[in-house]
Amino acid sequence: MGRNLQSGERLRPVDLARGHGLSTQAVRNYEEAGILPAAGRTPHGYRTYTSLHAGALRAFLALVPGHGHQTATSIMRAVNQGAAEEAFRLIDESHVQLLDDRRTLRAVENALRDLEPTTASEPGVGSGPAAVSGAGGTYIGPLADKLGIRPATLRKWEHAGLVRPRRDPLTGYRVYDEADVRDARLAHQLRRGGYLLEQIAPLIDQVRAAGGLEPLEAALCDWHGRLSARGRAMLTGAAELAAYLRERG
Repeated sequence: MGRNLQSGERLRPVDLARGHGLSTQAVRNYEEAGILPAAGRTPHGYRTYTSLHAGALRAFLALVPGHGHQTATSIMRAVNQGAAEEAFRLIDESHVQLLDDRRTLRAVENALRDLEPTTASEPGVGSGPAAVSGAGGTYIGPLADKLGIRPATLRKWEHAGLVRPRRDPLTGYRVYDEADVRDARLAHQLRRGGYLLEQIAPLIDQVRAAGGLEPLEAALCDWHGRLSARGRAMLTGAAELAAYLRERG
């Protein structure tokens, strides 16, 4: 590595920054974060870089779109510290996450196709807040259990407008009717897909206004596109990282 750092043309921070639309401070920050190898210094204390640093910068910027800034940083730190196996492990984890996201998308699509009407009663349900309301619908506890979330999450979604349960006039408990359960299930799946509450709310509003699930088709197409873009970005990042590893020798 020392031989590589000393060979080739000397580059200034501005030389690295200019080609990527970065500031020279950003380049210095990347060096301090371990994304770039340590720079050489002139007798007057100015930083000098080489083609190796340029390759590290290209690799990092190519890794970010597919892996995210934090993981890309960890990958480059591991490589620069000579821990290539750790870098490969981090890359593997990103690919596992992408595969999980693809499975989640399929689960969302299946959920939209297979949404079942919520019946007003279920066998073996007693009385009280955990029971199904006699007026039709279900209470917060059973719904939270069915979705695998906490009741507090449903209350948070209600505050954000994702679900709009009515109140039982006798007990004051929240009662989730068939449409509320549909909205809660959609919100749950979309949250798993990485959508924020403020992104989900207008989708739910469109479903309510349209009386169906068709408005989510555009969101699902966008989701497919984002996953494909991440997959392509991972390939680009892998190519640049491989080139950097070769240059490091």
